[in-house]
Amino acid sequence: MSAVVPYAPVYPAQSEFRQVRGLRLHLSVWGDLAKATLEQPLVVLMHGWMDCGASFQFMVDALRRQPGWAERPIVAVDWRGFGRSESGSSDCYFFADYLGDLDELLHQLSPDHPVDLLGHSMGGNVVTLYAGVRSERIRRLVNLEGFGLPATTPDEAPKRYIKWLDEIREPVRLKDYDSLEAVAKRLQANNPLLRPEFALWLAQHWAREENGRWVINADPAHKRPQPFLYRVEEVLAFMAGIRCPMLFVEGSQTLYFMFFQGGYKREDFLERLKLVPDCRMETLDRAGHMLHHDQPEELALHLAGFLGPGSAATA
Repeated sequence: MSAVVPYAPVYPAQSEFRQVRGLRLHLSVWGDLAKATLEQPLVVLMHGWMDCGASFQFMVDALRRQPGWAERPIVAVDWRGFGRSESGSSDCYFFADYLGDLDELLHQLSPDHPVDLLGHSMGGNVVTLYAGVRSERIRRLVNLEGFGLPATTPDEAPKRYIKWLDEIREPVRLKDYDSLEAVAKRLQANNPLLRPEFALWLAQHWAREENGRWVINADPAHKRPQPFLYRVEEVLAFMAGIRCPMLFVEGSQTLYFMFFQGGYKREDFLERLKLVPDCRMETLDRAGHMLHHDQPEELALHLAGFLGPGSAATA
């Protein structure tokens, strides 16, 4: 790894901070927010669990090369407790807070125009729920591998609360590393498709140096489970309420469903997706769950075609 040269962004982001519901949240900004229009609205990117907004850099660089995207304003947000954003003071994190943060951010960033909203994984689940209640704030919606979770039943609730009560009494920490290269190797272990130069660049945003060790930029409380059940009936109601066009993108090599050992299958998700009134689904070859890392150039083509403008949007 030491011989690897870190990726050099073609279009580096500018850092900005916003006060959102009592917390200081970090934004990576590309372009001039004032240049957003109805025809070319602000693009807002929301990352997944144990990730950060800088994760979208490769995809943004590829998007900037698409016709009509040279100056399109783009913002990637660090969720509360991730990246350079402040953490909440609770013992764990709740989806309702993510929606609340997103709603306030959009009112700050684009008070007069709908945005194009994209989320990956956890972020994809959040933006999909948000679109079910705030479709008027979104021109177009993109969900990257935000498949959701298996359905639950009420009888699971007592055990879930017992687990939560037990875990909030115990301290929680994240593993640290002895070098930036070790962080990069961890990222590649998580995703073997990740290019070495991408991993080394991401490592310096995924972690920070403290007292000679590299510490993950995430509140350890994210490791604790929520006590609430995943109520799929409620999720389906959100999905049925989406009134903006939606694009769902998956990686052909995703391993997402294997973690549920048959308890939740891709076919189950496809049935849920049918409830979205205006939705199309696309698959990226040679890509896994982190498809914006694995195939940023190919993903950019799909996004340009869906979000426009330019020749790709009318092809």
